[in-house]
Amino acid sequence: MAKKTSAKYKRYPAPKGSPKILVFDIETAPIIAHVWTLWENNVGLNQIECDWHVLSWSAKWKGAPDSEVMYMDNRGVKHVDDDTNLLIAIWELLDEADVVITQNGKSFDQKKLNARFVIKKIKDRHPPSSYKHEDTKIIAQRHFAFTSNKLEYMTDKLCVKYKKQKHKKFPGHEMWTECLKGNIEAWKEMEEYNKYDVLALEELYGILAPWHGNAGVNFNLYNDDEVNTCKCGGQIFIKNGFYYTNVSRFQRYKCKGCGAETRDRKNLLSKEKRDSLQTNTVR
Repeated sequence: MAKKTSAKYKRYPAPKGSPKILVFDIETAPIIAHVWTLWENNVGLNQIECDWHVLSWSAKWKGAPDSEVMYMDNRGVKHVDDDTNLLIAIWELLDEADVVITQNGKSFDQKKLNARFVIKKIKDRHPPSSYKHEDTKIIAQRHFAFTSNKLEYMTDKLCVKYKKQKHKKFPGHEMWTECLKGNIEAWKEMEEYNKYDVLALEELYGILAPWHGNAGVNFNLYNDDEVNTCKCGGQIFIKNGFYYTNVSRFQRYKCKGCGAETRDRKNLLSKEKRDSLQTNTVR
C-alpha cells in the first residue's frame, strides 16, 4: 500500500518502480547553560537555561528539480523554541519516504528528530513509517580515507554543481545566535545555508553511491518487473567478467551510467564441478 502524502509540501512523483528517496538536513539550536569557565564540559541539568530544539530543516525528493527544495524554519514565531510545526512537517516527509539520504544523519539528524518527536508528542508519539537510510559519512568511512569526512571537505573536493556553503555575514556560531534573536537577515542566511547542504548532499551521494556496492539500497526491490535498475536509476548493464567464491562463479555486470557493480545470483558452475570443489575442500 502506498504511503499517505500531505498537501502541505509539493510531492515529486517517483518514476514507476522506483523508491521515494528523501534527501534532508536539519539545523538545531544550541543548549544554553550557565557555566563558570570556558573549559567547563560537565554541565549539570540544573545549569541548563534553554534546551536544544530544531531551528530549521531542508529536504528534497531525489530526482526532483533543484528549484523544488523544501525548507521550513521558525522565523517570526512568538516562541522560537516551539518547533512543533517544523516537526509535524518533517515527520510527514519521513513517513512518506522509502529511503532517506543524510550526512551524519544516523548519529545526529535521525536521533535528534526522534527525540523531539517523542518530547513534543508528534503524531501521538508514533514513529514514521520505516525507511532505508543511506549516510554519506558512513559510506565515506567504509570505502575511503579522505582527509576529512565532513560535508564541507567532501563536497569541496568532489562536487561540481553544489558545494557546502560557508558562512557569509554571520560567521560560525553567530548565525545561530542571531536567528535566536529574531534577526531576519540571519534567518535568510540560514535558509540558503540549509538548502545548499541538501543540494550538495544529493550530488555527493551520486558520486559515492557506486562505491557502496551491494551494501547500498537495492532498487530492484521496488518494482514488480524483471528489469534491473541501478541505484543511479540506470537500466543498462555491461557484462564485466565474473565474481568468484570458493565454490561459485557468478556473472558480473557494470552499470553503464555510474559504474556500479552488480552480479547474477545464478551459480554458473555445473553441479559436477561444484561437487568436485566441495570434495576437494573436505580432503
